[in-house]
Amino acid sequence: MDSSSLGGLLDEYAELEKQLADPAVHADQSRARKLGRRYAELSPVIKAIGELDTARSDLEAARELAAEDPAFAAEADEIAAKIPACESRLTELLLPRDPYDASDVVMEIKSGEGGEESALFAGDLLRMYLRYAERHGWKAEVLDSVDSDLGGYKDVTLSIKGKSDGPDGVWARLKFEGGVHRVQRVPATESQGRIHTSASGVLIYPEPEEVEVEIDPNDLRIDVFRSSGPGGQSVNTTDSAVRVTHLPTGIVVSCQNEKSQIQNRARAIQVLQARLQAIAEEEAASKAADARRSQVRTVDRSERVRTYNFPENRISDHRVNYKAYNLDQVLDGDLDGVLDALVTADREERLAAHASS
Repeated sequence: MDSSSLGGLLDEYAELEKQLADPAVHADQSRARKLGRRYAELSPVIKAIGELDTARSDLEAARELAAEDPAFAAEADEIAAKIPACESRLTELLLPRDPYDASDVVMEIKSGEGGEESALFAGDLLRMYLRYAERHGWKAEVLDSVDSDLGGYKDVTLSIKGKSDGPDGVWARLKFEGGVHRVQRVPATESQGRIHTSASGVLIYPEPEEVEVEIDPNDLRIDVFRSSGPGGQSVNTTDSAVRVTHLPTGIVVSCQNEKSQIQNRARAIQVLQARLQAIAEEEAASKAADARRSQVRTVDRSERVRTYNFPENRISDHRVNYKAYNLDQVLDGDLDGVLDALVTADREERLAAHASS
């Protein structure tokens, strides 16, 4: 990036500081949050620009001194050796960011091939993500679920919300979880101890703070029904659960965990909006021939992104050739190892694309 572009970032940062210091700005929480996130996003960039400018200034001074006194030559060489690292750091920070990195998410986990075993594994995945959210201080909430006969889940939808307004939110960490997750283990229904392979699917969407996809009320069919708990036990004596069907796409969203029909309806429409936003993003990316990763929409074992092998206590992510033998810890929410590998691979891919452009 040229000096004029860097100067533009410095000016933007100064303007953000000025606006965030204005009490009137904080009367509009949505605007203040957006400004705060952009400020937090730019802060490491501005710091890196300052460090690079300082290093270059120090190098110039050291070389001037070395011209008069050779004793300063070693110091000049030492400073010069640090500059490439500063430049690389700045280049990395200036790479285009995913605009949804700060977003909260809506996640769906669906059983697939494998019948009841797949549904039980969907329950394991749900617990894994709930535990991961707990470890990071995030708020996770199950919005709707369809139970299986043996205590698993045929389908479950959850919301995960972060705890800060920084540039990296839940989406920045979990956006690569979409796809088919394959499990290899002896099912509870297996009497002869044979290892079976089944799969569950994970779909994940950024949850926009404000409506970005307009929904025509005439395109919705809204049904209400009575909320029920595990095993069909009624947990509500009124018809407060809501099922929203988006007629043009056939997308169906249910929500029954809020206390009132109005709250369930609002939450279901919010989830629907997130799903429509994700579809719009994918269509735009396809038209632009973008290389952005797409999520697997079918739950076929052959289309897996990750394998959970219980006999070997092994987890493998096939996209980045990641392998570790701590599956028990991963299922208890210790996901950072595999997520770090995915984030690193994505960063390296973007750096390579930048270098070749």
